[in-house]
Amino acid sequence: MLTFGQHAPGAALPPPAPSWAGVGTCTLPQTALAAEQLAPRRLSYHMLALTTAGHGTVEVDFQSRACRPGTLLWVRPGQAVRFGGQPGLDAAIITWEPDLLSADQIPGVPVDEPGGPDRWQLAGEDEDAVISEFAQLAVDCDRHSSPSTTNGVVAAALLRHQLAVLLLRIALLAGETTVDSDSAEGRTFTRFRRALEKGHSQSRRVEDYAARLGCSVRTLTRASLAVTGRTAKQVVDDRVALEARRLLACTPLSVAEIGRRLGFTEPTNFGRFFHREAGQSPGAFRTAQGGPAADGPPVNGPARGSTGRGRVPAQRSPAD
Repeated sequence: MLTFGQHAPGAALPPPAPSWAGVGTCTLPQTALAAEQLAPRRLSYHMLALTTAGHGTVEVDFQSRACRPGTLLWVRPGQAVRFGGQPGLDAAIITWEPDLLSADQIPGVPVDEPGGPDRWQLAGEDEDAVISEFAQLAVDCDRHSSPSTTNGVVAAALLRHQLAVLLLRIALLAGETTVDSDSAEGRTFTRFRRALEKGHSQSRRVEDYAARLGCSVRTLTRASLAVTGRTAKQVVDDRVALEARRLLACTPLSVAEIGRRLGFTEPTNFGRFFHREAGQSPGAFRTAQGGPAADGPPVNGPARGSTGRGRVPAQRSPAD
């Protein structure tokens, strides 16, 4: 089992944040993620979690990922994650800041790809190699836990180099699948998804994204169907609904404020949109996820005193 340092008994558990060099290591029990919690947490940095003991599930963006020894998860910045304090589940964790590594250092690694691979079940030589990289990075992070005037620059470069090696190994794992960027549809969809990641709070109109990419709505829809089996409009609404889920579950923002952040001028319009996409009202979803108390009253939601963690499958109707 990998062991990354110690934590003082009785002290408040911290988040698994990167260290001074932009990269950090720890184990799951040393972090606030291990505490039994009703609500997911949203991290602002990348996290790799390698299960070292136990069996259970981890929720990433409200989807369960089965975990057992050898399971490797990649949680990207902005995603909602929940470990849930499952007894016996342990993991080695590596975190790093966005944009810490340049594209030249990790060519071909989908670091900034929102739909990039996020789960691997390691075995054999792949598992041995990844464990070795985790362990060496942990040793060096512990040895260089703070900068110094004599070796801080060198130590930071070493830690970042070791992270780059690990990410390159992950990119070479057998069975990894990514969007086919060699096809015209794949290239168009990749550009569309990146534009949507930046612009989903400003527009839900496919026409706006097509204009931004210099293509027709028909071309954008054809690319979306080829890659995901869903129309461009459905892909846009999926992304907006996901952001709404994240904000409802992980922040105390009122439902009305969340709607405004996502481009809805009226709370009732946001409530109808969310109910169509998620199958329940914003307030009911927040309560089910155990989200923090909102700054304002819920829209079409039950009283906050109600309980439950279940998730209602999305019920879809024609787009607005």
